[in-house]
Amino acid sequence: MENLRIVSESLAGERPVDEQTHAAVAVLAERLERLKQSSSLFAKIAFSPQVQKLKQRAEALVVG
Repeated sequence: MENLRIVSESLAGERPVDEQTHAAVAVLAERLERLKQSSSLFAKIAFSPQVQKLKQRAEALVVG
């Protein structure tokens, strides 16, 4: 899972938080939403606060 590796390395400070990081967060968010829609078992699954911040930053860049 390349996207997971990219996000993990970005959170650990091993790589810069860049466009690739934001794209990886977006892919993971989309996959999580699909899981939530497919089964109620996933309804309470959420990203960590750190990943939530990355997601918000990525969304702000798209809007801004």
